[in-house]
Amino acid sequence: MKEALITLDNLSIGYNGQAVLSGISVSISRASFTAILGANGSGKSTLLKTLLGLLPPLAGRIDTGTSGGAPLVFGYVPQSIQFDPIYLLTGFEVALMGTYGRVRPGRFVPPTERAFTHECLAAAGAEEFAQKRFAELSGGQKQRVLIARALTTRPDVLMLDEPTAGVDPAATHAVLDFISQIIKEREITVLLVTHDFALVREHAQQVIWLHDGKVFQGAAEELLTPERMAEIFEIGVG
Repeated sequence: MKEALITLDNLSIGYNGQAVLSGISVSISRASFTAILGANGSGKSTLLKTLLGLLPPLAGRIDTGTSGGAPLVFGYVPQSIQFDPIYLLTGFEVALMGTYGRVRPGRFVPPTERAFTHECLAAAGAEEFAQKRFAELSGGQKQRVLIARALTTRPDVLMLDEPTAGVDPAATHAVLDFISQIIKEREITVLLVTHDFALVREHAQQVIWLHDGKVFQGAAEELLTPERMAEIFEIGVG
């Protein structure tokens, strides 16, 4: 069994002192693909924001299995992103933004970081979009550029918030196949928020399911059987 990279111990999350979810105790393995499922309003985005450090936990702990106490580096792929068309940003310039955390303010991005950005674009299958205007790319093409941007942060954890929403089925499968590939090649831990049970069954190893104020965790092949899903929904109704 892989070692735990992130452990949530009796965690409570929410806003302004009001809990959205309480008593979350789950672990996320290193170099694993975990899907986060749940209806709108179930707490998926709140959980992501808490893991990213944008929201403080209301109670409990988040422990990380990093060596030397170094903080985890997160790469984040939002559900969608809009840039004002007045800014003529190319795919390369959007991907390059992921390196800014390593570049001192007021300094030009060095050639090594620019070369690494091209490597990430190529890894995401987006090198051909590098010199095209980001605003003119299709949904699937934009998502590949955004994945490249997240990879340029050199992340330990890649977090994707419904990255295939509004993307056609062919592009959806291409993006998910790529994500599965980089887990193996780069040993990145992936957290994917989605509503698509079919995609989860095909790609995810683990599932964290937020349902009716409760948190369920298990292997995708076990948690998403018809019998187990019926049991979970019955628990929610009860």
